[in-house]
Amino acid sequence: MKKSLIAGNWKMYKTPKESVEFAKELVKNTGFHDDRDILICPPFTSLLQVSEVVSGTALKLGAQNVCFEDEGAFTGEISTGMLKETGVEYIICGHSERRNIFGETNFVVNKKVRKTAEAGINPILCVGEKLEERESGKAFEVISSQVRESLEGFKQPEMIVVAYEPVWAIGTGKTATPEQAEEVHAFIRNLLAELFDKNLSESIIILYGGSVKPDNIDSIMLQKNIDGVLVGGASLKVDSFTRIIDYKA
Repeated sequence: MKKSLIAGNWKMYKTPKESVEFAKELVKNTGFHDDRDILICPPFTSLLQVSEVVSGTALKLGAQNVCFEDEGAFTGEISTGMLKETGVEYIICGHSERRNIFGETNFVVNKKVRKTAEAGINPILCVGEKLEERESGKAFEVISSQVRESLEGFKQPEMIVVAYEPVWAIGTGKTATPEQAEEVHAFIRNLLAELFDKNLSESIIILYGGSVKPDNIDSIMLQKNIDGVLVGGASLKVDSFTRIIDYKA
């Protein structure tokens, strides 16, 4: 049975001490589920300490970014090998903030996705359109390019997770309606069937991200092609994140 995935992206919030305290509280409030996995992605500085807290619990550990090289003169970067030793099972690749603030291209994201999977870690490939791209009718064109180019040459589709995050809905309080999100998720599912295999595409987890909150999680998770969520701000508070984890669908 394919499990859903509830992932929390902490972005640049929480010191190591704050992260440990938060993780301990979250562990107390989160049990194992037969039908869903729970993932938290703290800042790099917190990974090792948080990994000790979540070891043996229902919580899985992820990272927010990675370098596409194993080692070398890449000041400020971090490798898959470094992350794997902290217990990381997932790495977010190509988040819209990496694309739009730091200039990551589909070519760069492709290298990160492939490097992550080669290390035995599950890549979470983020795709999504900006507001002007949606309003000009180019949303599906943009998403198609992001998916195809970011997965070009990728040989391990059983490891990939795709996260659709409309850029206009990240941190803005705006949310794509469940129907809008489902339409894009179905489009992505069909793209994955073209790239890999139809049966295999059905097993690939596709997440929705973009102002996910306790008051909209249930309606989001009712959609056929939405297999989970990538949560930003609402994952930074125990009560809101546990409500999202305990969604009813």
